[in-house]
Amino acid sequence: MLAKIRSARDGLRKSEQKVADVILEDPDGSVQSSIQAIAAKSSVSEPTVIRFCRALDCVGFQQFKLRLAQDLASRGTFFYKDVTAEDTGKELASKIIDGTIASMMQMKNQFNDQALYDAIRLFDECERIEFHGSGGSAIVAEDAQLKFFRLGKPAIAYNDPHIQQSAAALYNEKTLMVAISHSGRSSDILSAVDIAKKARAKVISVTATKSPLAESSDVHLSVDLIEDSDIFSPVKSRIGQMMILDILAVGIAVKGGEDMLQQLAKARRAIDSRFVKSKN
Repeated sequence: MLAKIRSARDGLRKSEQKVADVILEDPDGSVQSSIQAIAAKSSVSEPTVIRFCRALDCVGFQQFKLRLAQDLASRGTFFYKDVTAEDTGKELASKIIDGTIASMMQMKNQFNDQALYDAIRLFDECERIEFHGSGGSAIVAEDAQLKFFRLGKPAIAYNDPHIQQSAAALYNEKTLMVAISHSGRSSDILSAVDIAKKARAKVISVTATKSPLAESSDVHLSVDLIEDSDIFSPVKSRIGQMMILDILAVGIAVKGGEDMLQQLAKARRAIDSRFVKSKN
C-alpha cells in the first residue's frame, strides 16, 4: 500500500496529495488514527480523505487502514534495504533477494482479480496480441511474446519507438495491445497507445496505479513497486511485470480448457529434439 501511495501520489488532486504525504511520513501512526485525525493533520476535509482512499481502490477509510496495516505487518520477514558500497557479497544478495520477495508479497496483497478477468476477456475477443515496452520493460515484452505465441494467436513484441508507433497505426478493433512501463509516463509508450486507441485497438497496461498509461488503457494490471535507486537495474519492477504477465498467460491457458492444453503440448513436443537427453 505504501508503494501504491507513492506511485499514485503525483496523479492525485492537490488536497489528496496532502493526505498521502501525512500517511507516508508516519504510516504506523496513521493505522492507529481516526479519519478525523488524518483530515486534521492533512488540513483537508474528511470527504477528501475518503476520496483519497477510493483513488487507491479502497471502498473507504477502514478498508484502507486494514490494507495498510497488512502491508506494515508483512515488513517483519522480508523488507526493503538500500544496498551500500560497504555491503559484503552475502549482504548485497540478501538485500536484493529480500526486497524482491517483499515486492512479490506486496503484489499478492494488492492484486486485482477483476482486472485479470477483464484482461482475459480482451484476449478472447482479439485476433492478435502485441507487446510494447522500452528500456527494462522491453525485455519483459520479449519474454511475454515467448509465452503468448503458444496460446493460439499471433504475438509480437516491439521495443523501438518508431516501429511501435507505426505498428499501432495499423491496428484495428481486433488487435490487443499490451503496454508495459514501470513509471507509466514514457512519452514513447503513451504516444503509441494514443495511436492504437485511435485505430480502435484495445489496450492492457502493466504499469503503476494512477499513471497516465494506466488511465489511458482499457484494463490496468497494476505493478506498484519501488526500486532501491534509479542507478540500479530495476529488478523488482521487471520481475513484477513478468509475474503479472505470467498470471495472465496461465489464466488464459486454464480458461482455454483441453484444446488449449493440447496446443501447448504440441508446441512443447516440437522442440523436444532440441534438448540433450539424460544418460541415466
